[in-house]
Amino acid sequence: MNRDRTSRRLPIIISLLIGLMLTMMPLPNAIAAFRPDWLALLVIFWAMQLPRTWSVGTAWIIGIVLDVSQGTLLGQHALALCVIAFITVRFHLLMRVFPLPQLTATVFPMLALYQFLLFWINGVAGVNAPAVTYWGPVISGAVLWPVVMMFLSGMRYRTRSGH
Repeated sequence: MNRDRTSRRLPIIISLLIGLMLTMMPLPNAIAAFRPDWLALLVIFWAMQLPRTWSVGTAWIIGIVLDVSQGTLLGQHALALCVIAFITVRFHLLMRVFPLPQLTATVFPMLALYQFLLFWINGVAGVNAPAVTYWGPVISGAVLWPVVMMFLSGMRYRTRSGH
């Protein structure tokens, strides 16, 4: 049983590690502001699909790791990811039956809320940043959501069916 549980969690952990690597990967200055919030997208997906296993606690740990890796205020991303995970878990039954365009339209304001929380915390701390650093990831994340959703859904199906 323990080995079966580990084999089901391994793809999720690997996807979160890949998301962390994509978040930390250097990009040219011209497109760096449009880097999607990979970990926010992954937290939304996994909290929607497996809300009892991957939810607010996982989002907190991922956020702390993200804060440490990026050198931001400790707890900033953790708080924002926890809010996003909570909303996702709260409405996961509804979100799972949405068609992809409607789900994408739901993910957009969730990503905007995530960025607003980061903006608000940075404002309280006195950290200034251009508006594109907040809106760029929201737009690119919403555009990439269908691709992420289809890829992770396929990965989850293959993992569950043992293929």
